[in-house]
Amino acid sequence: MDRSSEIREFLRTRRARITPEQAGLTPHAGPRRVPGLRREEVAQLAGVSVDYYIRLERGRTQGVSEAVLDAVARALHLDDTERAHLFDLAQPTTTAARARRKRPLAPQRVRPALYRALDALSVPAVVQGRRLDVLAANPLGYALFADFASRPHRDRNFARFVFLDQAALSLYTEWERVARDTVAALRLYAGRHADDPQLTELIGELSLHSDTFRRLWADHDVRAHTTGTKRLHHPLVGDLTLDYVVLAAEDDPEQSLAIYTPEPSSPSAEALGILASWTSTTTVAPTPEQTRNPPS
Repeated sequence: MDRSSEIREFLRTRRARITPEQAGLTPHAGPRRVPGLRREEVAQLAGVSVDYYIRLERGRTQGVSEAVLDAVARALHLDDTERAHLFDLAQPTTTAARARRKRPLAPQRVRPALYRALDALSVPAVVQGRRLDVLAANPLGYALFADFASRPHRDRNFARFVFLDQAALSLYTEWERVARDTVAALRLYAGRHADDPQLTELIGELSLHSDTFRRLWADHDVRAHTTGTKRLHHPLVGDLTLDYVVLAAEDDPEQSLAIYTPEPSSPSAEALGILASWTSTTTVAPTPEQTRNPPS
């Protein structure tokens, strides 16, 4: 993906959502031709020249300082995740920086200790990697969402599941919100790894087959997920409300463990217990060799 177009669209969509009143400006009289802030208004709020901001929004970021990026982030009311995304997109475009970005990504492997942790958990747990790839899960994690271990490696991916698998539409009670969150997480990853060829393939496939994905991708929203709630309608045990927490692996910040837990003594806890009982009698935990992803 082209970083210049990415930063242009990200900044354009961020300023389009803020009105002059929200930014503390007195709007000019008469009709406005653009939604939200004009470029010159962002430049005024950030304390830079209009020409400088226009060059930045066009993706000409070589030599841009952190102070300027911070000022633009404040002017556009970016949250911490959006600010980090802006910094990722605005990397200097020097020859050395381009060479670093084009180096192949090291393969992701799930450590044996993490497999043991999965086995020890009595609630659903999933290990996610780059591009929302599913690297591993415990049996209850597979039973909750999908048997990713039985799928081809390229299909072990939450984004493909959400947008291309009909089962996801009935599983997620709030599918539209899940879809939006999924796209926002992919956008965040894309800011760090715009040159990832597997990401380009994934985005192309989802754009080709899902109108909803294309619409949400054009919004340029970014979001990091560390805690939240999933509401599911499981085909075997019915409705489930599960809180989740996402923990980053210390040795690989792009690998995380998502753990799903019900409220104690709730109907969801009872339903999850039934699913766990069913899982223990019908499935066998996959081996690391079955679950791990090939080199990426």
